[in-house]
Amino acid sequence: RTPAARHRSRRPAMTTIDDLPEDVLVELLSLLPVRDLIHACRLVCTQWRYVVDLTILWKRKCQREGFYTQNLDRSISDWKIFYMLCSLKKNLIKNAIAEENFQHWKVDKNGGDKWKIEALPGPYGREMPDPKVHRYFVTSYGPCLKSQLITLQKEGYWNQLMDEKRPEIVVKDWYAARFDCGCRYELTVRLLSEDYIVLEEFHPEPVVIEQWSDAMWREVSHTFQNYPAGVRYIWFQHGGQDTQFWAGWYGIRVTNSSITIGPLTL
Repeated sequence: RTPAARHRSRRPAMTTIDDLPEDVLVELLSLLPVRDLIHACRLVCTQWRYVVDLTILWKRKCQREGFYTQNLDRSISDWKIFYMLCSLKKNLIKNAIAEENFQHWKVDKNGGDKWKIEALPGPYGREMPDPKVHRYFVTSYGPCLKSQLITLQKEGYWNQLMDEKRPEIVVKDWYAARFDCGCRYELTVRLLSEDYIVLEEFHPEPVVIEQWSDAMWREVSHTFQNYPAGVRYIWFQHGGQDTQFWAGWYGIRVTNSSITIGPLTL
């Protein structure tokens, strides 16, 4: 052989990413965004599809992003779904703390002197337990109701996920009266099908607060579990009025509403 040929024969074989040990490949792929893993990496070859589907890869992604604690090891049956739910989790109610006027809200009833926004603590009121909340919506002497319709697909929750996994849907709302006037608070939350049929509903008895109350902020909470398949929308409505029919804004105050979708372990 020529000297050049002998030189080429002594070169080590080139190592490719496919030659990496499985644990190293898991570590590298766990750094990628979930969209790239599902829509690109998983389609590269049989080996990569196998690695992307490994429980340890999704568990590693949970560790990287702070979704993992050791006490979850036995309670999580599907780490891939757990990771996706954790990464999607956010408050689905927009403008929950009245920082954007009435944007994103549909005013269904606007009785009396209509809805208004005030700064905490407000006349004869108290501060919220959450220091990040600085404003609230307040009702008048006629019925005042406002609502939001949440489209789950727009928020990243695909139909198969909702139908097969049925993750917990947690609803929370905060309400308070002012010290010097009685008022009424009500809440309705509905899980709706694609055709807007009500599949499940949370509608507790309205809360009536008497005059000269403690004006404390209180939280109402409900978790939808094991609901029927087919949920595509969530409809949230709250409000009320004062019970003494005083001109102005003496009715129930609401703020810091939230709807989050699983997992409850976070």
